[in-house]
Amino acid sequence: MKFSNLSYANQRKFIIVGFSALPLLLLIVFSYLPVINMFKYSFTDWNGYSKHMDYIGFKNYTRIFTEPEYFSVFKVSLYYFFATFVQMGLALYFATILSFSVRFKNLFKGVLFFPYMLNGVAIGFIFLFFFRPDGTLDTLLHALGLGQYVQLWLGNPNIINYSLAGASVWRYMGFNFIIFLGAISSIDRDVYEAADIDGANRWHQFRHIILPSIQKIVQLNIILAISGAISAFDIPYIMVDGSNGSETFVIQTINLAFKYSKLGLASALAVVLLVIVILVTLLQRTLIKEDR
Repeated sequence: MKFSNLSYANQRKFIIVGFSALPLLLLIVFSYLPVINMFKYSFTDWNGYSKHMDYIGFKNYTRIFTEPEYFSVFKVSLYYFFATFVQMGLALYFATILSFSVRFKNLFKGVLFFPYMLNGVAIGFIFLFFFRPDGTLDTLLHALGLGQYVQLWLGNPNIINYSLAGASVWRYMGFNFIIFLGAISSIDRDVYEAADIDGANRWHQFRHIILPSIQKIVQLNIILAISGAISAFDIPYIMVDGSNGSETFVIQTINLAFKYSKLGLASALAVVLLVIVILVTLLQRTLIKEDR
């Protein structure tokens, strides 16, 4: 009997190790090892294909923080950061409305969440047609008698980032919408019934019941917005390849690595971005612990 139990225990351990070995191997090969190499490359001036790497210490990091051309691209991230507040405002508005009894509620939920399910490449091409000269937006403005406001939406450096940030709002609003809707739906219905008895209207219910109940969710979404704004990539890269002053930190890193063969400097930029994202994640976990 003891032998049988021991055999079963060994078989169970073997099965656990066997099923865990392959995912762990893939994680090491495709996640941890590239990160370790990235740190190693960041201390060199390697071009990405030469067999020889020159160790230059912290010179790449010094260039990043002393030469404005490398760190100034964070200014572009501000457009996406402030667009996030518009995005969250719209998401919270629709989530609040659809948390009450509304006709065709499920249809509107699907319509709002659908853009988040689309591929980033597809969305990029959709908005290329939307913003191009005589495209969808220009046609709509002419139809409304607002033809004097037609612009080169993707050709004018003064407004291109507004256009790209607007496309980002359309794409990611569905994610925040679902998060807010889930949080609002978790509020006990008895609270709303008590508020109705006291004569509270929808605005009072939003201000005194909904908003205080989801305060932590709003804070966490803002923190996630910071990391998302810093790492903005697909929309500006697919639509304009970072041209006309729309180059983000990630696009700059990719261009340095693969277009200009400065893999060492690009690795240092990637390390800086990784550190920023880790700091934002730690801040997020701290808020979650405080909430608990």
